[in-house]
Amino acid sequence: MNKAEREEFFARLRAANPEPQGELVYHNAYTLLVAVVLSAQATDIGVNKATGPLFRLADTPEKMLDLGEDRVRDLIKTIGLYRNKAKNVIRLSEQLIAEHGGEVPGDRDELVKLAGVGRKTANVVLNTWFEQPTIAVDTHLFRVSNRTGLAKGKTPDEVEDKLLKRVPEPYRRHAHHWLILHGRYVCKARKPDCPNCVVNDLCRYKAKTTAA
Repeated sequence: MNKAEREEFFARLRAANPEPQGELVYHNAYTLLVAVVLSAQATDIGVNKATGPLFRLADTPEKMLDLGEDRVRDLIKTIGLYRNKAKNVIRLSEQLIAEHGGEVPGDRDELVKLAGVGRKTANVVLNTWFEQPTIAVDTHLFRVSNRTGLAKGKTPDEVEDKLLKRVPEPYRRHAHHWLILHGRYVCKARKPDCPNCVVNDLCRYKAKTTAA
């Protein structure tokens, strides 16, 4: 896509959803961080079912440590990889208290030092809570970027680097959520809903679906 097409691409996504929101439920920066850590290889719906009871009991690092790893593990056992995730939640809570006064840092380098936090998780937290124009490339965003021709790349990091250069400045704050939601509900993996796609004519995908 050329610059004008990219401008139009995001203008249409914004018109369709002016204030896009992620679907994980959280109450503060800490619960957002925990929810994103738990969401790895899991659905937002599944995570929200587990974190509802968890966050009612523990919405700060201190309260999470009071619960203890065994109780955390029991509360999130419906989520994939729950044993390792419980360990990470306890460990990152310890790190936040020891190194950041119990507060979630708004710096990527500091975030990725926390247990269970990679670049994608850090980018979600920075974008959602700290309102930084970061882009977290998950499977949906990776698919949309490659399929549409917006930013083709063989790895999430490659796609992220290209998007940071190609997304027009006015749209960078919400680009992350627009693209993820578009991939989740319209540009789906098995059968994209091309007839109802607002950027259909701008998309470079060759195998577009048609109305039934």
